[in-house]
Amino acid sequence: MGTGFGERLARLVAVAVVLAGVGFGAAVCVAQQETPAVAGHFPLGALGGATAWLNSKPLTAKELKGKVVLVDFWDYSCINCIRSIPYVKAWAEKYKDAGLVVIGVHTPEFDVEKQQANVQRAMGKFGITYPVALDNEMNVWTGFHNQYWPAHYFLDATGKVRYWHFGEGEYEKSEQWIQQLLAERKAKPMATGAVSVQGQGVHAASDRRLVRSPETYIGYGRADRFASEAVIVPDVAHVYREPNLLGLNAWGLAGEWAGHMQYAELKKPGGKIVFRFHARDLHLVLGPGAGVQPERFRVTLDGKAPGENHGVDTDSEGNGVVTEHRLYQLVRLGGPIEDHTFAIEFEDAGVEAFSFTFG
Repeated sequence: MGTGFGERLARLVAVAVVLAGVGFGAAVCVAQQETPAVAGHFPLGALGGATAWLNSKPLTAKELKGKVVLVDFWDYSCINCIRSIPYVKAWAEKYKDAGLVVIGVHTPEFDVEKQQANVQRAMGKFGITYPVALDNEMNVWTGFHNQYWPAHYFLDATGKVRYWHFGEGEYEKSEQWIQQLLAERKAKPMATGAVSVQGQGVHAASDRRLVRSPETYIGYGRADRFASEAVIVPDVAHVYREPNLLGLNAWGLAGEWAGHMQYAELKKPGGKIVFRFHARDLHLVLGPGAGVQPERFRVTLDGKAPGENHGVDTDSEGNGVVTEHRLYQLVRLGGPIEDHTFAIEFEDAGVEAFSFTFG
């Protein structure tokens, strides 16, 4: 796949949740931390910059006039987005007859996420039925002056931004804004109170106070705390050795890998990735190589099979397969949250590894 990362880097100045003042436990992916210039403005015209629409014909500011609109910026491999989706779905269903229109704006972080089939597959998996605008050129993102995944913008019946929220949490306050804006437009009678959502599996909310590991990128464009060598050798196959000792949040490669701007590609079977982490959940964004799937792997935790600490994409022995490009939950600790050493070894060549996230 092509990277196109230089252009994206120039536009986003992209970093993970470790920006100053955000912290490892922040439940938001950040491109640049600032107050949105869109606040109080009328940005729905930016929807015209979408590259395609799913579940709907293209929606315009004119068509949306008189409606209360929730615009949700998301990315299908972002764990914070995934955990907020059940709430967005619940609001869309609860308030659709009262005049709320929910629009998901899928703005990809990685180039592979621009593929419409990948987005459609994720929407089916998550049960998303409301309209989704594909924002592959970041036109809608730019029009909203947005810098976050997920980001929720609440617009009144005139199309004016009245409230916004970035990341997970404060769902009850967000719903109160939906109710207020609907009441202002003299909405039809609607149910009061807040939706009841119990996230399961990868959708389950995390305790941010216990997360001490940051989102970590494997592509050399944003790699940090790489412990196998001084740097990742760019764009050529290279044999790496597993680090003898990993400090907290350090990681490394073992085996023959080709490091690319956005991801690392395994060139020969038997390659490994290791990470010393502190969190309940460990996720890894993975994808199969061209024409090679499924790609088998085995996860260990502190050198042993994970047992009851396996994630939804592994069994108790740590076995799993990469069948599509997405986020894979590989560890969910059932006991006390402590430092652990994670390792994943791939039986097949070709796998592409993008980023770690935690919860």
